[in-house]
Amino acid sequence: MDRYDLCQRNKNRTEPPAEKLMPNAVLEKPWMHIMVDFIVKVPLARGYNSILVVCNRLTKIAHFIPMTKKTSAEGLAVLFRDYV
Repeated sequence: MDRYDLCQRNKNRTEPPAEKLMPNAVLEKPWMHIMVDFIVKVPLARGYNSILVVCNRLTKIAHFIPMTKKTSAEGLAVLFRDYV
């Protein structure tokens, strides 16, 4: 067992060392940066079977928008305009 410990300590690294870490930029205004995701294959309710989730990255406010799986890109734009 001791020989494995020695081997691991003297192992050559194949990747370069990590560079300096940079802090994330501070967000200044709400709704300037958003996250969008889809929840699909949910049970049918009132004719909807998917959910569009839009979340503000600064305040973490989220909107859950009911939709169908067959909604087009134009339909998504209309949903975003009407709900957010």
